[in-house]
Formats: sequence, C-alpha cells, structure tokens
Amino acid sequence: MKRAAFAGHFALRTQNRIDSAPGACDNNNGNYSVQGNERMDITKIDPNFLKGTVFSEKEFTWYDLRSEPFEVRGLAVCEGERFLRLPEELLPRVSEGVQVLAHHTAGGHVRFRTDALRVAVRASSLYPDSIMNHMALTGSKGLDIYADGEYCATIRPGITDEWFEGVCELKAGVKDIEINMPLYNGLTRLLIGISAGANVLAPRPYRFNEPVVYYGSSITQGGCASRPGNCYQGFLSRWLDADQVNLGFSGSAKGEAEMAEYIAGLPMCAFVFDYDHNAPDVEHLRRTHEPFFKIIRRARPELPVIFVTKPDGNRDPHGEERRELIYATYEHARENGDAHVWFVDGRTLFGEHDHEDCTVDGCHPNDLGFYRMAQAIYPALKQALSV
Repeated sequence: MKRAAFAGHFALRTQNRIDSAPGACDNNNGNYSVQGNERMDITKIDPNFLKGTVFSEKEFTWYDLRSEPFEVRGLAVCEGERFLRLPEELLPRVSEGVQVLAHHTAGGHVRFRTDALRVAVRASSLYPDSIMNHMALTGSKGLDIYADGEYCATIRPGITDEWFEGVCELKAGVKDIEINMPLYNGLTRLLIGISAGANVLAPRPYRFNEPVVYYGSSITQGGCASRPGNCYQGFLSRWLDADQVNLGFSGSAKGEAEMAEYIAGLPMCAFVFDYDHNAPDVEHLRRTHEPFFKIIRRARPELPVIFVTKPDGNRDPHGEERRELIYATYEHARENGDAHVWFVDGRTLFGEHDHEDCTVDGCHPNDLGFYRMAQAIYPALKQALSV
C-alpha cells in the first residue's frame, strides 16, 4: 500500500529535525532534548519517563487482533496492513484529505475479555516519522488500554519508532478490555499478548446494539487529546456504555453529499453532526448543512441527531452567524414535526470559566477541553438514547 505524504500538521524527517541526528533515539525511548551539541536522555534522570515495562516475549501467547474472539470496532476495513475508517470503494469519491485521513484509526478499538494479569501490545505505525507540533505522540500515535471502563495504561511510541510495544498490569478476575487506536496516525499491524495460560473470551455487548456515529472536524477526530481515550467520544462511550464510529476528518469534513449518503447507510443509534469548523465560510455552511441533514433524515426518519457548533466561535467574526445557521437547521426540523433532533450550543462546550485553558492553541481542545465537551454533549445524548 502506498503511504500518502502529509501536509499541514505533519512533517517528515528533515536534516534540522532532532531525530535526524545519527543514533538520536538509541536506547533512550525517544525521551530526550538537545542542549548545545549534546543530547540529554531524561530517562537517566527520571525512569518514570521510560516507555513501558520491560517484558519477555515468552510470557505471552500472541494474537493478531483479527483472530477470534477479539472484536475490532470503529473501522470499515481491517485486512492485511489496511486499517481504514472508510470502505475502499468510497475513497475515490471523497476529497484527497479524507482519503489520507481515512487511514488514521481515530475511534478504532479492539475489545475482548480475559482473566489475564498482564496484557501486552505490539503495534506497527503506518507513518512512523509523523509528528505534530502541538499534539503529544501518546495521542497521535499511541494506544490506550482500559479494563472494565477504567484507564490502565498507554502504549507509548518513540519519535521515529515503526514498531512499539508495552504491557498493562491488570487486577485479578475476568475483565473487559478495550484497546483504543491512534487518533492521528494509522496502523499496519497490532498484536495482543495474553499471559500464558490465561483465558480469552468474547467481550460483553455494549448497552446499545449500534454505535453512535460522529462526523466532523479535527476536533471530532481527536486533535489534540493527550491519548486516544481522552477525545470527547471516548468519555461519552464509557459514560453511556455505547460503541462509537469516529468520522472526524481534520480540515476535510465539509458536508459533502457523498459522505452524507454513506453515513445514512450506517447502523447507528445516534448521529452527532459537528463539521462547523471545516466549512470554509458561512455560505458553504449554508449550502451544505441542512441538505446534509436531510439526506440522513430521509434514510433514517427516527434517528436521533445532535447538532453541535464549534466551541471557539467567539474567535470567529462570523461565529454567531454560523451558530444561527446551524440552529436554523435544527429549528426547521422541529417546525416540521421532527422530535428526534437536539442542538448543543458550541458556546457551552468549554464550560463557564477558563475557556482559554481548554485548548492547546486557541482552537484544538486539550484533555480538559475534551472532558468539558463530553459533559456538554452528554445530556443531549442521554435524552436521545432514553438513558
């Protein structure tokens, strides 16, 4: 599979990059800085920055994530080295940005049950050299492990690692395990190690038979959560015990009819509609927002739909106009007797205080921002799903 070149947030290695120095990552787990002409390995000062617990391969029985009884969720394709959020036949009909970002595994996750005391993970990155200037590698490229909905560990990659690995220590007893995939990178392989002799079982079902589907911008994709489980959908999935499908496409979700038609055919228990940030201007939003919704509604007359406006509209001179336009889509639906729509005002997403502490750059949420977004969207989803 040809690996597409990145623009925008991503950069490949250059002669000026720290990791271009010969041996820059040798035995230092990628945790270093440069002072003068010398490299400092922070792990020699603080071993808590080591990437993970050392383990022996022989401790574990190793499984490919596609083997039974593991369940792969949130991806349309998981075959060979292809991990895709969209089916391959759709890719020629979407923009170049969506084609590239479809290889990012945001929202992808693996589930299973086990009585193991240790679970190990080995992963191979699609873009091992890709970094972002405002997002932690643990979020863009790492994996999270949860047991019974509680955070256990992050599998932390090095700056240029293609393969990376880690291990999670677990409590005694049978646990439901979920491994969350990278938000701003892809995978070519994922191996799961289970303590030798332990049982591996199919996971218990979610509370809802179908997932919540999210469509939107870089914020929806998860930029810039510090780890995959801290995007707002991660919080909502755990709080609601609901599966998720993340169709956030950074800078590229622009309300195209092709995407609306694809989404309309997906199994889902609710749809969260949040591409305000990616609409280039108010007129584009006006031309696409309500038509996109109507495509969904014609296919799914009773599907709960939650409209969301962007959280930083106060920074946009047209923010209020955009908000009113999205509210008008909601209002028209209500006027036409549609009782299955909800509206979440983006001005409420970061809470009442300390708005500016909720982002890494004035736009993309940090973990606090995502937590507050989840808190603001949660009541609408609870009502929509009759929880």
